[in-house]
Amino acid sequence: MTASWFSAPAPVARRVRAYFAPVNRAAQTPVLFDPSQQGGFSLDTPPSPWIDLGWIQDFARKPASKSTPLLTGIPAAALEQVRETLQAQVSLQFLSWTKLTMALATGSQHMNVLAAASGATPAADGAQAVPAVIPQSGSTATSILLASSDAAKFSAGSIVAVDVDYTGQTGYVGTPVSGAFVRQALTDVDYIRRVTFNVALVAQVAPTGLTLAAALPGGAPATGAKVQAVTGFVDREGGSFYQEWSALFVKQGSQGERIFFHYPRLQSMSGAEEAVASLNGKNQNGQSRVILKGQFLALPVTDPLDGERVVCYRSFLPALNALV
Repeated sequence: MTASWFSAPAPVARRVRAYFAPVNRAAQTPVLFDPSQQGGFSLDTPPSPWIDLGWIQDFARKPASKSTPLLTGIPAAALEQVRETLQAQVSLQFLSWTKLTMALATGSQHMNVLAAASGATPAADGAQAVPAVIPQSGSTATSILLASSDAAKFSAGSIVAVDVDYTGQTGYVGTPVSGAFVRQALTDVDYIRRVTFNVALVAQVAPTGLTLAAALPGGAPATGAKVQAVTGFVDREGGSFYQEWSALFVKQGSQGERIFFHYPRLQSMSGAEEAVASLNGKNQNGQSRVILKGQFLALPVTDPLDGERVVCYRSFLPALNALV
């Protein structure tokens, strides 16, 4: 039977799917995407450590690199071009509010609002917290074993943060994602749990501990880790810390083709900003959807293939039987 070949028109795609993965800030190691081995992944189950952030809107790529002619002769004439600067920007809107989308849409630390201790002095980023509890041996990424008296302090449907005490460390802190960079020693023992991304939703509470709705990003609790209840999230306008993540954006074509935009290093380049979309047309008094806006600067990596410095890889996987 003869195969049916067809010419490949411009891809038709409805939406863009976003995936982010944490850069190892201390080692300056981004997460790489290999289209030859990972290009066929299910959009609902990305390869580890990529985190699915769902569909996004108003995705825009802006190349900002500049080239300049190399002049020679009298009168001067262009001999060739050289790249003077290397830069690119990405902007988008997230369609959901989660810890990660909030962090990506702000330019600095993104913190967990820890449950406040009774009578604690109010603070803009959360008062002194209820003391953390210690998980028992045998805890896993989805099951936190606790003493019955400690388990009773939590409730199903709440959020928990699991990380170590702050004991005067400086540099990048947080497991498994660097949530902040500490320049000088602090006094808050709960600081790392305030900035950690190692959070999860509690699905069930039993006298023996907590069952989580999804696995902790950092896996089983590390030695010395403790558990605290989280009531919400907070970020600040300002600060000196910049969020940095690897990013992958996917456009799925109607014929099965895929376009990938892989940015090994993206840093947030603007403060927290929201867009408002009316749910009632032009009715100014109706309900509106509040949407998180993200704007990012692409930072370069050196490609080991040939030593070139690049900020983005654009890959295209054609549909089956499409002419090339």
